[in-house]
Order: sequence, then C-alpha cells, then structure tokens
Amino acid sequence: CCGKIYGSVLGPYSWPKGKEKRNNRKYSLLSAIPLRFSLRGYGFCMATLFFFCFGSLFYQLNGGPPKILLDIRQYLGKSTYLDDHGPPAPRVLPFPSQVVYNRVGKCGSRTVVILLRLLAEKHQFNLVSSDIHNKTRLTKHEQVDLMKNISNIPQPFLYTRHVHFLNFTRFRIEQPVYINIIRDPINRFLSNYFFRRFGDWRGEQNHLIRTPGMKDDERYLDINVCILENYPECSNPRVFYIIPYFCGQHPQCREPGVWALERAKQNVQENYLLVGILEELEDVLLLLERLLPHYFTGVLNIYKSPDYKKMGNMTGTVRKHTPTLEALQVLYHRMRYEYDFYNFIRDQFHLMKKKIGLKSVSQPPAHSPAFLRELALRTPEPLDEDEELDTDLEDANSWLVHS
Repeated sequence: CCGKIYGSVLGPYSWPKGKEKRNNRKYSLLSAIPLRFSLRGYGFCMATLFFFCFGSLFYQLNGGPPKILLDIRQYLGKSTYLDDHGPPAPRVLPFPSQVVYNRVGKCGSRTVVILLRLLAEKHQFNLVSSDIHNKTRLTKHEQVDLMKNISNIPQPFLYTRHVHFLNFTRFRIEQPVYINIIRDPINRFLSNYFFRRFGDWRGEQNHLIRTPGMKDDERYLDINVCILENYPECSNPRVFYIIPYFCGQHPQCREPGVWALERAKQNVQENYLLVGILEELEDVLLLLERLLPHYFTGVLNIYKSPDYKKMGNMTGTVRKHTPTLEALQVLYHRMRYEYDFYNFIRDQFHLMKKKIGLKSVSQPPAHSPAFLRELALRTPEPLDEDEELDTDLEDANSWLVHS
C-alpha cells in the first residue's frame, strides 16, 4: 500500500531516463575531483594569509623578522634557495664590455671624447673620462690602484685617460680591450707646440691656464729656432712621444730606440682591438661602429651632424704654421722611430679595413716628399744644417695636414 502511494505521489514527477543518465554522469565527474572545498579549508587559507601579512608588516616595522618566524626558519633549516641551486646566472653583456682608450695627446682625442659623451647617453654605457692630463707614467702602486679602480667600474664601461699602456695581466687583473688613435708624428708635434702656447678656438684662454708659468720669450719662441738650435722641447726625448703610449710603463719605453718600438708593436698586436689614424678619422669611426656596436652605433651620423660640427670646430689649434724645410728634415730625423711606428699602424689599419670589406670614405694621406723618403733610407746620423735642399717650402706645406 505504501509502495503504491509512494509511486502514485512521485510518479508524475519522475525524471526521464535520458536526463537521469546525464545527471549521473555529471556526479561521477565531480566525484573524481580530489579537492573538496569547505568552510574549514577556506578559513585556514585566510588565517595563513593574514599570518604572513602580519609577519611581513612586523618585520618592516621592527627592522627584523619576529621570533616566531625565526623559530620556523630554525625548524625548517637554514638553507636557502641559493645554497641549493647556486647563484643566479650573470647578465650576459655584449663582448667586449671593458674598453680602455688611453688617448694620445693631440691626436683627435678631444673630438672622440665629445662623441663618446653623446654615445654614452644614447647607448647607456658607463663613460669615465679622467681629467688627469700630465701624468702618463705611474709608479707600481699607482698602476695597481688605477687598474683596480678601472676594473670596478660597472660594465659595460669605457675608460679614457692620457696614460701609457697598462699591463693588467702582470698583476693578475682581467685585461680590458684597448683602442686608440694616432696621427702623423710631425703634425702631432706642431699641434702640441702651438696649442701649449695659444690654445684653440674655444676662446677660453685655456693656454694661459695650461701653461701659466710660461714666459713670453718661450711662448713666442720661433719653432724653427726651437728645432734647429736643439731646444729641449723640440728634441729627444720630448719628441719621442707616441711610442711610449703603446710600449708601456717600463723605464726603457721612454728611451728612443728599437726596444721600445718593437715592444709597442707587440702590445698593439696582442692587446689593441683597433688603432686608427687621425688622417682617416671617418674610417676609424666606421670600424669602431663595426667592432664595438654597443658603444659606437650611429657615431658617424653624430660626427656629421651640424650640431656636432659646431663643437668640433672649436677644438682646432690656433696660430699653427709650418716650419721651414730645413727644420722639417731635422725633426723628421729625430722622429724616425715614431714614423716607423706610424707606418706600421697605418698598414695594420688598412689591412683591417680590407679584411672587413670597408670601402674607404676618407681621402688618402698625401705622400711624403722625396726628401722624406730618402731620409728614411739613410743611416741614423745627424743632419748637417748646411745640407743642400732640393725641395722648396711650398712642397713642405703640401704634405702637412692642418687640423
């Protein structure tokens, strides 16, 4: 009877068989999920979150973790993620990321430094330009201190200073990559001679600041007299200037001779990424852009821009003029090692351009007149002042680069 009543009551509301099967299938899927949510589990999660938020706040307000966190740390052990997995991998920097430009005086270095300042802002590398100009030779302790300071600059960096080559590996310090630019030795000498006396076109009287103790008889000394009468400024070892920048800090590097010359060449081949020549500056910039793109990308566009030209034109030396042909001959003879090195650098530079496939955009330098080629073949004996000259003064002016 009860069965009939139950059946009669539920009969009109019984589910269809197809729908009942679908509901059974849904229930079986839900029952397969291992996680079951409850008010107790929800409360535990919220309590845990509150505990860690409160602990973090307490840590910050009191300058350290609360005692309960220290107890938990001691219970779990003192190992950290770094202990188990090692330090994180260092950020991969473009190679090379340590560059030293031990710029040679009066070889376009101010031009390049202006470019570097613009490039450092553009490419976000660290540029450190030293204001020390008159201390190129260092004691052993000064060398170590400087090399350590350079090595501690955040990478990527470019450090520049007037300083003779530093051998980092000698003191077991990682050797950076070197770059540099040189120019025709006589042109460099003339530029330095007149710059010390009369400065440049910036009009800031920097020559008076640079040489405040120079008397008028020295400031207005005729360069021909200086050369022909063998004044210290115009004779060895003063004119032996470029090679020591590449030879290094050894005392013998300052003595004009084959030893310093060969050591300078060796250092160039082993430690310098590029040594360019100022007479082909645009090609130098193109090669730097190719070899060090993370430093020099876009450098030629900046160099040719009108705004940069205004700044660059202010660095030209004023009152510079050419000595007589007789003085040039004497000076060239005194600089025979400098010219040997310059020709070596020029050949290496042209070879690198050829290997990279760079089509030159610079005008080739003027060839030396006949008397210079002849002097290079002679034995290194002093020239007689009354030696007969076959070339006039106009020829001497033609081979000098007035820049």
